[in-house]
Amino acid sequence: MNLKDDSRKVKKGDTFIALKKVHDGHEYIADAIKNGASKIIAERGNYEVETIIVKDTHEYLVDYLYDNYYDKIKNLKLIGMTGTNGKTTTCFLIYQALNKLNIKCAYIGTIGFYLDKKIKELSNTTPDILEIYEMLLECVANNIEYVVMECSSHALDMNRLAKLKFKYGIFSNLTEDHLDYHKTLENYIQAKQILFKNVTDKTFVNYDDDYKDYFIKDNSITYGINGGDYHLTDYKINLKGSSFKVNNISYKTKLIGKHNLYNVLVVIALLSELNLDTNVVRELECPKGRMDIIRKDSNLIIVDYAHTPDAVLKIINAVKELKPNRIITIIGCGGDRDSFKRPIMSNIACTNSDWVIITNDNPRSENPNNIVSDMLHNLDKFNYEIILNRKNAIIKGIQMLDKNDILLVLGKGHENYQIINNKRYNFDDKEVVLENIN
Repeated sequence: MNLKDDSRKVKKGDTFIALKKVHDGHEYIADAIKNGASKIIAERGNYEVETIIVKDTHEYLVDYLYDNYYDKIKNLKLIGMTGTNGKTTTCFLIYQALNKLNIKCAYIGTIGFYLDKKIKELSNTTPDILEIYEMLLECVANNIEYVVMECSSHALDMNRLAKLKFKYGIFSNLTEDHLDYHKTLENYIQAKQILFKNVTDKTFVNYDDDYKDYFIKDNSITYGINGGDYHLTDYKINLKGSSFKVNNISYKTKLIGKHNLYNVLVVIALLSELNLDTNVVRELECPKGRMDIIRKDSNLIIVDYAHTPDAVLKIINAVKELKPNRIITIIGCGGDRDSFKRPIMSNIACTNSDWVIITNDNPRSENPNNIVSDMLHNLDKFNYEIILNRKNAIIKGIQMLDKNDILLVLGKGHENYQIINNKRYNFDDKEVVLENIN
């Protein structure tokens, strides 16, 4: 495809389309021409190469891709998942399960683009539509049958998935998040509903979620612990994993935590509807940075991406079931993001942990001290300390471990970087743990 929306990727003879994203693509038209663009699609301006002026470049792009490439990708069976938490783990489990059953499946989401193996990192949970088409065309070239995709509320609201048809849609749960962007919970819900308007076959809806009625339709299949078409019961947990029943059929999984039961339950429901072997769930593993367990003597250190109040509470409750001596939690909040959730997250951590170390997440352009100040607002607990340097915070957490303790390193999970003063530095929570546990 010789159409590009990033001037840095333009090669001789390419067409550059100026999209208005985080930065206005019109500001990079000169760079695109310098790099060899022979045609420009823009909303304004006169340029030295062939130029097409359109009312809205994004709408033009959606229509152009659909008209020229949709026929090539239309036979791919797309599985889209939306919800506040659980998207990455569930989608990655589906990706693993189908491939283990010799059904070729690709994954697009927070941890990258996977096609047999990891192909590349992605800048967003759900990339822009041009990049999605490029990946889907690559899937077709590699004889992929299914593509499982995380569908973020931002992407749905920004029409990054416009005109794509999904065979199956999945709703995990909904808690307040991203209100810095959506402004109201109603807007957030409406953004997530967009996915279900583009599902051609069946949808899978969490029966236990308070907002399920916004998503249940005539083609919906429900799953849950409190009820649903796929009803999970008799849950037991130990350090090796979990056992449970779904509609009176017994299963085992390596995953632990009640929140992971919902993730596995989606896989069982989907495979059942496809008449595939559901026992494959015993072979599945969490993706990097999701309940990523490292053992140190009698202790567990768990690295997890939990960065919302609901996710933090769920993972702490999950490790409580293992009956540790103490729970030590390392937590921070991202800069330039929803500040409303900061005091909620610190209160959840302090209320449910024996000790909390408050540290930097990705402060981005924000002053870390201001982020911490928000986290401490109205906090009436005193079982915490502040160590802004994340590496030092992790080292301190490891040093505190006594017999049968669990250390939770939360917020960044799979990320291999930290953004401070808008500069990206190499940083990987799991690597720091492994370097300091001897």
